[in-house]
Formats: sequence, structure tokens, C-alpha cells
Amino acid sequence: MIPLIKTSHTVQNKTLVVTIATCGICIIHSCFNLQPPTIVKQSVKDYIVDPRDNIIIECEAKGNPVPMFSWRRNGKFFNIGKDPRVSMRKRSGTLEIGFRSGGRPEDYEGEYQCFATNDFGVALSSKILLRVSKAPLWPKEVLEPVVVTEGSPLVLPCNPPPGLPPPFTFWMNSMMIPIPHDKRVSMGLNGDLYFSNVIAQDAQTDYSCNARFLFTQTIQQKNPFTLKVQTTLLNYTDLCILTLFFSSSSGRKVAETMPTFLSPSGSESSKMVLRDERLLLECIAAGLPTPTIKWFKKGGDLPVQKVKFENFNKTLKIVSVSEEDAGEYVCMANNHVGSIRHSIIVQVKAAPYWLDKPTDLVLAPDENGRLVCRANGNPKPNIQWLINGQPINSSLPNPSRQVLGDTIIFRSVQMGSSAVYQCNASNQHGYLLANAFVNMAPRMLDPKTRLIKVVENNRTFLDCPFFGSPLPELRWFKNGQGSGLDGGQYRVYINGTLEIKQARAEDAGTYTCVANSILGSANKQVHLEVKEPTRIVQASGHQSVIKGSTVHLECKVKSDPSLPVTVTWTKDDKPLYLGWRLKKDGESLTINNVNEGDEGTYACTVKSEIDQDSSSARLTVLGTGPPDPPIDLDLSDPAARSVRLTWIPGNDHRSPITEFLVQFEENRWEPGRWQNLSTYPGDLNSVVLQLAPFVNYQFRVIAINSVGQSQPSRPSLRYKTSGAAPDAIPKGLRGWGSKKDNMEITWEPLLDLERNGPNLHYNVFWRQKDTGEEWSNVTTLESKHIVSNTDTYVPYEIKIQARNDFGSGPESNVVNGFSGEDSDPGRVQRVQSESQYLLNIDWMVFCSFITSSPITHQPLSSPSPSKLYYWRESSLVPGLVVSKEKKTKGFYSTLAEPSGILSDLVPYSEYKMLMVVANSRFEGPPSNTVEFTTKEGVPDAPRFFRISRRSFDTIHLEWDKPLEPNGILTGYQLKYQTGELGRPQLEMFPPNVTDFTLRLLDRSTRYRFYLSARTQEGAGGVFAEESPHFTNEAYIDQVDIATQGWFIGLMCAIALIILILLIVCFIKRSRGGKYPVRDKKDLPLDPVDQKDQDGSFDYHSDEDNKPLQGSQTSLDGNVKESDDSLVDYGEGGDGQFNEDGSFIGQYTVKKDKDETEGNESSEATSPVNAIYSLA
Repeated sequence: MIPLIKTSHTVQNKTLVVTIATCGICIIHSCFNLQPPTIVKQSVKDYIVDPRDNIIIECEAKGNPVPMFSWRRNGKFFNIGKDPRVSMRKRSGTLEIGFRSGGRPEDYEGEYQCFATNDFGVALSSKILLRVSKAPLWPKEVLEPVVVTEGSPLVLPCNPPPGLPPPFTFWMNSMMIPIPHDKRVSMGLNGDLYFSNVIAQDAQTDYSCNARFLFTQTIQQKNPFTLKVQTTLLNYTDLCILTLFFSSSSGRKVAETMPTFLSPSGSESSKMVLRDERLLLECIAAGLPTPTIKWFKKGGDLPVQKVKFENFNKTLKIVSVSEEDAGEYVCMANNHVGSIRHSIIVQVKAAPYWLDKPTDLVLAPDENGRLVCRANGNPKPNIQWLINGQPINSSLPNPSRQVLGDTIIFRSVQMGSSAVYQCNASNQHGYLLANAFVNMAPRMLDPKTRLIKVVENNRTFLDCPFFGSPLPELRWFKNGQGSGLDGGQYRVYINGTLEIKQARAEDAGTYTCVANSILGSANKQVHLEVKEPTRIVQASGHQSVIKGSTVHLECKVKSDPSLPVTVTWTKDDKPLYLGWRLKKDGESLTINNVNEGDEGTYACTVKSEIDQDSSSARLTVLGTGPPDPPIDLDLSDPAARSVRLTWIPGNDHRSPITEFLVQFEENRWEPGRWQNLSTYPGDLNSVVLQLAPFVNYQFRVIAINSVGQSQPSRPSLRYKTSGAAPDAIPKGLRGWGSKKDNMEITWEPLLDLERNGPNLHYNVFWRQKDTGEEWSNVTTLESKHIVSNTDTYVPYEIKIQARNDFGSGPESNVVNGFSGEDSDPGRVQRVQSESQYLLNIDWMVFCSFITSSPITHQPLSSPSPSKLYYWRESSLVPGLVVSKEKKTKGFYSTLAEPSGILSDLVPYSEYKMLMVVANSRFEGPPSNTVEFTTKEGVPDAPRFFRISRRSFDTIHLEWDKPLEPNGILTGYQLKYQTGELGRPQLEMFPPNVTDFTLRLLDRSTRYRFYLSARTQEGAGGVFAEESPHFTNEAYIDQVDIATQGWFIGLMCAIALIILILLIVCFIKRSRGGKYPVRDKKDLPLDPVDQKDQDGSFDYHSDEDNKPLQGSQTSLDGNVKESDDSLVDYGEGGDGQFNEDGSFIGQYTVKKDKDETEGNESSEATSPVNAIYSLA
């Protein structure tokens, strides 16, 4: 027998319906696949529909057998068969109500509830409140013009008609132009339009509230308001009465007012909000000038990560409220006339939410277990347990079950303990309901087979939800082989889930989950595919670009080849629509001609079916110019050494001001010269300046953004600081001797701004060190004092102090100085050297030197240094030229026979050195010159090493000897290998070989070469080279063609042929002979052109020629039995003749009184003309 149990429970006007079905005592195998009904899909509880569409009320349920569906409307059975407009979908409880045949959707408003029934129980949906969307018309009304005084606040009420859902309101004028909102004019949360203060320009338009109804997509407009702004002209008497005025845009003076709140009213209000809902707090203030709104939270800081300010700081918004957001919020409105505050007490309540939701419990006989139901809320929710839909207190007693508040404890359960338990947690704000089964017998709750794709190197969970009593034994197998998977890379959880700690490519395959118990077994297969992760490997960072430029945003993707990916771009979390300016080119986004509207956060998202990656970058559009200069500089809070400077920033031209530079000018020391004082962040406009005493300042401010600097502001008023004693101590104090019997004490004078007062002078103190004598002192205006008649090179203690008419400054620390040194520092008697080789690294010379007897006037604590001069005389390598540049090194010692180390010497070389005793001003006579040689060492790297050419199967290498062989070269060694892991090969060459050709086994192999020169001491520096990559394209031998013999021979042959042709042409042009110019120039020429029968021109001479008619004529002539071209002559000072035939050239013969006779050739003798004559 299978009892059906159902119950309904009402909590605070909200009906909670629980339907439960349970198997009593039955044969396990007959109940194996049976399931009571479960609601899997339903319409929302508050269901608003569009009256223009059909009404669809959803109700889907699963169960075995398939559930049957019925409905209740307003608590009564709803007979679907009697209403022709209502139908129910097959194998579903979803209702469809159509209106093609008439009817009103409003007739079907009410409360609906779905019932899903099978042999094991009844499941109920939530109660669904169905309402039809409404968009009522605005009530007709006549609005009189609103009369308001300039500077007064104003509220224009909207009061939209109550719609379902409530409409979205906005304000426009009668021309359908939106009313611009700003700090002064804005719309409140209730839809009213608020004016913090009215100006005359507000009357230039009208104001109409519009309501947009979302479901019907209709907009209704309220009759417009018209404003009449009364302006008041203040006379002289008014100016005497009022103390504060605001200059309107029309030039009138309007009385300024303290802020007052238009919304909310009073000084305190309260608001209750539920957890996870949205909190909106609003403060709108009136006043002139327009007040600024600031928000605070008493007893703590505002949660920066959650709080957003909207409507020009008038609205505080927290999207998802939590308990810690409760408290007292204070909004403050202020202008320079005054300020006002309003406190809003926020209470955060909470409907019940889960802390520990009860889950299904599978127990074997005699096992123990527990169901835990923990929930929280405000107020604290009440926990109630039910079993099979009935209160657990009214059920039959069960000795294996104990209820302890929010926990049910099971001890030694038996086969008859299967049941469904419900936990109901409710308070006045809502309720929670959870079902938990206590059941037995193996059963897989998922499909038999499943394909899972996972990302490589991620933790992977293969679920195997099972059901059974007694508790089955569960094991996992891979590819149907081997023993169970558990341990190492794998871990099996008690709920059947297999964890792969780090999925790799070799983990792909078919996994089988098998659950066994004494009642049977069940299995499930999971096919696992391991894919490479989808990643953005190169993305652009935040960029700031100038308006009008082009910007490229990179988004380079790497993904698994078998997974298709899609790349999408968004701007400020909204889809990005591409066009002619915005183009997606492969893996980048290009924006041409950037403007202000392009500013925002761009995100590139790449998705595959199993993972995704995204990257975002902020694009800031900068203006094309620097900011405007700051204005209205004001000085306040004067103090002895500080003053507060306040200014108003200028227009930043869409390039945010990053910093302000404050400069000053003083008229006492350097009048007219502006100097930098300090820089401040761009978000400050009021700073305290630290000043020096006794300076008459004036200030100016320069604004700086990424484009450049603004012009300086207009200077502020002057501010004069009072005098004071000096604070600074003169720097650079030192004592030194310019002569052997004096000491010059010098220091750096104080800067002008460090004087702090008039009549600056310096107190200088000195005394001989370690003698106990009193301080000597002098007062001077200079920055130097000379102490005379001192002993030679004696130490002194020195200190200094600055002083002016206001007093003395601090004394400096005591500084040691010395009187002058002697001109004879001493003499070096003998120098010795010992050559040695250390650590196979470099060469050193051990130098020992002996000085003369101690100098009586030089104390041992401050010895004169010995200076060593050394140079490389030659190299022991034959033919190697070296530089003989002298080098020096100093040695300090008080020993009788001091010594030192000389390093950084070139191996295998001959050196010379000498030594002198020196002080800071003089050197003594040189010592004897010592010669020494250095041993042979390893050579430097070769001068060059390169791959000179490469063919299909060879590589040719070339190199040159080292610049410094450091010995006699014995040869070269070449190591080479394929890639980084190939086996090294070694080749040895004699010193006269500087090239090598390597034959390639595989032309696609890349080689690495390491070349070094060798001496008897070993191999020297290494020169590394790598062969180029050989592609599949046609190979071009990289050889200089100009150096090839065949090319040189070909060029020589071509040049010889051209020379022969030129000689032949010259001879052919010269065969016609020469003509006396004097005999030919006066012959008359026939001006008539004649042609042969073949159409060619015939150039000829005629004895009956007529005289020329003109200074320039085109002539045709014929030269018989000759290939010569006719020479044209012209009479007159500038006469010339042009040939019209194949010969190209112009000849001009000048005729004057002193004409010189001579024979001139009439032929063109240049090679170029000769070539043309053959044409």
C-alpha cells in the first residue's frame, strides 16, 4: 500500500505548500526507478503579463509515473475544459490563455496554483499572483504658470498615474528635448523635478513629466509646466541691508541663502531595507550658491567597494545590502554661506537564508546520521520540521529519531526508516523550505553516460551521485581496466565524486563509476576530454590618447585547436557595435578618430564551451590642449612662516589636471623673477605654503596635465613674512692652505631666502687641533677668511655661524682642516718589482718601494701618498703594436718599506714604471725606472666570427685573430651543437686557419657555434654564433654578387662591346671629310622641302639658291654619295637653323666684322651624335 500525504501550511499571509510521497513497505526492485512528483519549473510568484499577448502560466514537473496536472484559481478548482480560451500543453501543466475569439485579459487576474500528481504523491507549485499590466492615462488638468523668484528653490511634482508595473519617469520640454540635469536641477527618486535655486534662464523652456510603461512600451506626457521667474533689481539701500549676494548670469545680484533640504524633510528620517536588496538614500538641497552634497556614516567609513554616488552625489546607492550596512548615514549640504545635515537611520532586515541546508541522507541498516537545518534572518527565523508533509510532532514516535532544535539525529536506523523530511525556516519577511530524503538501495541519479570537457592543469571532479540502502560500495575504473582509482592523483569522496587533482592530457579517457550492495549494482560512464586552457596571452593596458588619434587594443588568444572560441568586445559592460570607426581586425580592436564618447573601459572576452578569459583596459580620451590657468587666487590663515593659498582650477579640456605648480616672486632680492615653490596633486585647490622669514611674497599657480602646462594665473596679493634669526648653517665649510704658512677657511654663502633678516654676516671660529687652546674667531661679510702665520700642514678645528639683526643662527659641526703643505713632499729612493700570476684570471705586479727618511714637517697620521707611473712599453708578441699611454696609481702607507699591488696588466707584455712622492699640490723627483714583463695568458675572443654564407648543404664560417692574443697563438677551437640539447662536436685549427666549411646532414637543423683562440695557457674568450633558420621557400645564397668572377667577366665584356660600337660610329661619321667654313657659310640655301618617292626627306645643295628670307629657317637637303648630315648655317647675330630629319643637333655660326678664317669640320664628333647619325 502506498499512502499519499499532502499538507499546506500558511506563514504570515504567504502559503507554503508541501507535497510528499514515500514508499512504504515494498519490494526494493519494484521501487528502484519510481519517483514522486517534483516541480522543476514554474512562473514567478508575482506574475505581470502584457494585455496584448496570450497568457502563459508555466508548471513543469518530473516523476515516475509521469505526473498528472490540475489547477486552482483563487483557492477553488479551475475547470479548464469549460473555458474555450484556456488549454494545457501535453505532458505538461503549463496553461495557455488566448484571446483571438474575444475576452478580456483582466477577467483572468487572480491567484493560481498548480498540482502535479502521480501514484506516490502530489507536488504543488508556489501560489502565482497573475496581474495584467496597466498603463492608465494622465488625469486631465490645467496647470497655471508657476511664478517663482530668482534664486528661490522650486519643486515641480510629477505624480505619474499608477501603472503596473510602476512607470519609468523622465522630464522633457514640449519640443521633446530632455531637460538637462546637473548639480542645480535634477529629478528625485519620486519623479519630481527639483531646482536648488531658480535662475532667469529656467523660464526659457517649459517642463513636462513623461511616464514610460515598460510592458506596453508607451509614453504618456503630462501637461507642461511654464515658469515665470521674477527678478529683483537691488538699489543702493538694498545693498546696504544685504551682506551676501550671488551674481546671476544676467548680471543682477541675488541674495545668497544657506542650504535647506527639499527632500527629505526634517533633520532625521529612517529607512528599512532587506538583505541583498538595493538601498537608495536621497538628499536634495536648496540654496544659493547651489549646495554640494557629501555623505558620511557615523561610527565608521562608507564601504567604498559597494557604495556608488549618483545624481550628482544626491543619491547614495548600495546594490546588495548586508547587515554591516545598517547604521546612521548623514548627508551634508554646504555652500560658502553655511551647511545643513540630515541623518537617515538605516535598518537592515533579512528574510531567512541558509547557513546549513539539509541534504539527502543515505543510510545502511544500523547506521547513524543526522539532518541539519540552520538558517539565519532578521528577525531570527523559526525552524519547523515535517515528515512526509506532516508536522513531526504529530507523527508516530520513532525510537531511532531524535529532534534537537535545528537537527534530527538518527541512531541505528532500520529498513522502515525511509521517509522525506522537510525543514521550514520562516519569519515575517519570508520563508525557506528544503526537502531531504532518507532512503536505501543503489541507484545512479545521473544519466548512464556523460561527456565532460575540462581544462588542463585544473582540479577536475567527476560526479557519480548514487542512492542506496544499505550504503553501496562505490569504485571508479579508467578505460575498463585495472583496479579502482583512489590515491595519488585521484581521490574518491564519500558522495561518489572522483577528484583528479590536476588534469593532464594523459588523464583523458573513459571513467566508469560502479556502486555495489547486497541489493544489486549500478554503473555510470564519464568520457573525459582534457583541453588546453583558453588564455589571452597579450592584451593592452590602460591607455590615454589624444582626441582625434587612432588607438589599437590588443587581444591575442591562445586556445585548444579542437575548441572553437569567440572573441567579443564590450565597453563599460555593454556590447560594442562595430562600424567604420571601430574595427575588429584579427586579434585587435582599432578605433579611428577617437572622441570623447569612446572613453571607457574596454573588455576583451574570449570564450570556449568550457572556459573563458577576459582582459580589460581603460581608455581615457585627452583634450588637445593644456588646461586653462587657475583663477581667483586667495590668501588666508596667515602665520609667521605659512599662509593658505586657495584657487579655482580652470577648464582641463578633457585631460585631467595631474598637478599644480605654485611659484613665487619676491621683491627684495630678485624682483621680477618667478621661482618654483612646490607642486601639489591635481585634486587639491587649497594648500598651506611653507615660507621663509623676511620675504615679501606674491604667488601664482600653473596647472599641468598630460598635454602640457597652462599659462600662469594672475598673481595673488603680496604677503610679507616677519624676520627671524638664521635657520640655516653655511655649507661647504673647509680649511686648506694656499701657502705653506696659511689656511684659507671657505664656505658657501647662505641663499637669499635663507637670510631671514637684514645685515647678514658670519662668525668664523678656529683653533689648532689637540692643543687645548681657546677658539679664535672673526666676523665677516665675505665667504672666505685667511688665517696667516701658521705652521706647515697643521690640523685645525673649524666651525661657523650665520647671524643677522634678529640674532644668531645655529653653529655648524666642527670640521677638520689643514694649513698649507711644503713644496718638497719627499723622494723615492728605490723601487723593486716582482711579477706573479694569480688564479689564472689576470696578471698582477707586486711593487715594493722605499721612501727617503721621514719628512719632519709631515705627521705620520697624514702621510704624503706615493704615486706610481707605469706604461706598457711593448708586447712580446712579434709585430703587435701597443699604446704607450701612461697610467697612475696612488699608494698610502706609513711603513718604512711600504708595498702595494698593481693589477689590470696585459699578459705577455713589457712594462716600465717609476714612482714619486706627492701631496695635493706638489710631486717630488722621480725614482729609478724599473722594467718588468708579464707572463703569457689566455687570449681575448676573436675579433669577429660570422657565418659568411650558407647553401643547401653547407655553412661557411669565417673569423679573425684576437686583438690581444696575450701570448703566442697555438690555434683555434670550434665547438658546435644542434640546438640547446644536441651533442657537442669539437674542431681544432692551426693559428693560420681562419675559416671552416661545415657540411649539413639536415638542412633544416640549426647549429650553435662557440669559437675561442688558444695559447699555451689554454683557451680564451668565447665568441658565440647561431645559424639562421632554413625555410621551405626557395633559398637565395647570400653572397655578394659583385665579388664573383663570372659577374666581373660579364661586365668587362659588355663594356668592351659598347666601346667598339662607339669607335665604329665615330669612324662612320667622320668619312664625309671637312669643309671650309668660310667657303660654305655664304652659299644660299633652298628653303623648299623636297621628298623622295619613298617619302623620306632629301637633303641637297642647289647652285641657283635664293637668298634666305628671314633669320631662322627649316632646311631640307640631300648629300650625294655620302652619309654626312648637312651643316646648317645662319646669317645674322643670333641666326640658327633646325634640322627636321633624323639627325638631332643644332649649330649656330656667328658672323661679325672680325671673323676669323679657318677650316672647321661640319660633322658632329661626339659619340652620341655619331650614334644618332646611324639611325
